[in-house]
Amino acid sequence: MDIKDMRAFYAIVEEGNISHAAQRLDIAQPALSRQMKRLENSLGVQLFERGSRRIRLTDAGRVMYSRVEHILGMVDGTVREITEIGSGVAGSIRLGTITTSGAMLLPELISEFHSRYPHVTYQIWEAEGARILELLDNRVIEIGITRTQVDSKVYESIVLPNEPLVLIMNKEQEIGSQKDKVNLLELKDKPIIIPLRWQSVFIANCRKLGFEPHIICVSDSIVQDLLLTKMGVGMALLPVSSKTLLTDGNLIYKKLVEPEMSTHTVIAWLKNRTLSSSSEHLIRLFREMYLGEKG
Repeated sequence: MDIKDMRAFYAIVEEGNISHAAQRLDIAQPALSRQMKRLENSLGVQLFERGSRRIRLTDAGRVMYSRVEHILGMVDGTVREITEIGSGVAGSIRLGTITTSGAMLLPELISEFHSRYPHVTYQIWEAEGARILELLDNRVIEIGITRTQVDSKVYESIVLPNEPLVLIMNKEQEIGSQKDKVNLLELKDKPIIIPLRWQSVFIANCRKLGFEPHIICVSDSIVQDLLLTKMGVGMALLPVSSKTLLTDGNLIYKKLVEPEMSTHTVIAWLKNRTLSSSSEHLIRLFREMYLGEKG
């Protein structure tokens, strides 16, 4: 098995079917099918379940996929690191982010970075926290944005200041005796939309106050949460930085208190790894924009 076989296998899994993968690789579909059949014969295992319109991996195929992702990440990352040394701020930045942090941080960050370094391009992966760290480990990405505390022995990181969680609601469903705050107890029997990350803590806090929360939807998509709130389905519990996305005048937010809940964002990258020049400059901009550091 060579790198060409790995890239072909990886493309098939990522695209979900052979025809799309063939287009991506710019080869004929029959040729790609024969290449995968030869690969299976050489390995002596079946990698794909036959008879399905969409590609399904066997157990061997799933192991193969995880290893190939790691190997290709190492190869591509090493090539980029070598070729970008001394080339200045150019090339492509590969980063991964969880939804809630990416939606708030990246538009402003990339806009500012692009104004300074217009020749840099971007590849962005969006996933949940554990997957972001996996992509980092496999060198598919260089920088990861998550809300998960990372192992300081493995990763360098920047921890942004804590930010409170707020309840975003439609004006027609406004609750709370105070203008800018809402007590947790006031949420009793109210329909709540909440990201999975904070569900268990939220439920535990509600139970301490003697009630079971009415969680109508668990969703890690901040855009989906806001749209559901706009439609009056429920009230969304989100970080205060999400207020920057409130372009609809019918949506308001109030800080959740008694008790307060908060979260933080972590920007991480692998220790003992040479970052591309562009990624190093992006990390400096993170420090400048969100920690007030200079130079």
